[in-house]
Amino acid sequence: MEKVAVFPGSFDPFTVGHESIALRGLTIFDKIIVAVGFNANKKSYFSLEQRLAIIRKVFENEPRIEVISYEGLTVELCKKIKVNNILRGLRTSADFEFERAVGQVNKAMLHEVESVFLLTTPEHSSVNSTVIRDILLHNGDPSQFLPRSINIKEFLPR
Repeated sequence: MEKVAVFPGSFDPFTVGHESIALRGLTIFDKIIVAVGFNANKKSYFSLEQRLAIIRKVFENEPRIEVISYEGLTVELCKKIKVNNILRGLRTSADFEFERAVGQVNKAMLHEVESVFLLTTPEHSSVNSTVIRDILLHNGDPSQFLPRSINIKEFLPR
C-alpha cells in the first residue's frame, strides 16, 4: 500500500524551507501531495494560479510530488482524496504549539488522520513567507530564500 501525505499550506510564496520539507518527506512517504489552500477572505501576494505554477516548476522533475489546490479544511481534503497523513514543517517552538493544536483538532475530526512533523533544517529556520513577501514589496532580492529552480521575477506582475 502506497504511503501518501498531504503537505498543506498557503505557500505565498513557496520557500526553500517548504521545498526541503517536501523533499525530506519523500524519505518517509512514497508520494507527497502539496496542497495549496485557497481562502477567498485572505489577501495573497501571489494568485493561486501563480503559486501552483511556481510549485509545479520546483518539482517538475519529481514524479512523486503532486501539486493541487483546495478550499476549506485540510481534514476534509484528506477525507475526500483518502489520504490519512498530513505533513507539516516546524521552525520554532511557537510553530510546534500551533501545529500541535491543529493536529489534535484534525485527529478529533478524522480519527484516521496522523500529523507528521519534520523539523526545519537549521539553515532554513529563519525563512518564512511573511518576510519574503516584505522583501518583494520593497523591491528587494529574496532569491536566496527561494528554490533555485525558479526565477521569482517570472511570476511577478509586470
